[in-house]
Amino acid sequence: MPTDDMKDRRPDLPGTGIDTGTAAAAPLWQRLRQLTAARIGLPRSGASLATESLLDFRLSHARARDAVHAALDADALRADLLPLGLPVLHCRTEAAQRQQYLLRPDLGRRLDAESRDRLASSGHRGLDLCIVVADGLSATAAQHHAAPLLDHLVPLLRDEGWLLAPLVLLEQGRVAAGDDIGEALDVKCMIILVGERPGLTSPDSLGAYMTWMPRVGRTDAERNCVSNIRPQGFALPEAARKIAHLAGRMRAEECSGVRLKDD
Repeated sequence: MPTDDMKDRRPDLPGTGIDTGTAAAAPLWQRLRQLTAARIGLPRSGASLATESLLDFRLSHARARDAVHAALDADALRADLLPLGLPVLHCRTEAAQRQQYLLRPDLGRRLDAESRDRLASSGHRGLDLCIVVADGLSATAAQHHAAPLLDHLVPLLRDEGWLLAPLVLLEQGRVAAGDDIGEALDVKCMIILVGERPGLTSPDSLGAYMTWMPRVGRTDAERNCVSNIRPQGFALPEAARKIAHLAGRMRAEECSGVRLKDD
């Protein structure tokens, strides 16, 4: 039968001989926590997490849930994007509201008829590259990080000679909706910035999904992705340079996805 002392002990930390449940391990865990946002070596009381750690976990979980259900403030984001000097077209998918978007992923991959007509009649067809900003599964990420990222990215693309289509601000959008937009605007390259599924340490992570010759029916194997774009993750200036580099490789090799080797 296990004794009370055995119940209160955790296994040794591999390779150290240090019991993870003792005070002696605290400095080690403190050093390791500097290297990761993961919840490691959490303090406990008996068999339960310490109150502070439990409350921190619940707060992070609540923030992740809020990010999924949050609504995009399209007017505010549009105002943030206008200084870039590009027209901004506001579009929506066939998902009429947030709950439908979450329950019917297929509807978030298709533009509604009004948005498709707006793009087709915009007078901006046949340009090189289109950037879409979509709420995705974290409107918080798009709201906070899209405009600052584009402040870095758009000048890089202009310097490399890309002819830019209008920015598209997309509500209730998923990655594949970029194919629908790319087909409507007849562009060569699509960059869709979309809020990624929140995690317990990253409720505001932005992803950049890139497709050469975007057309309805493209698969994820035909895309490239730069993910975890946020101040605490992939820093915005570095992410912008990575995206611009990939776009240049796509133009040079006329492909994207698994066929494009990022050397």
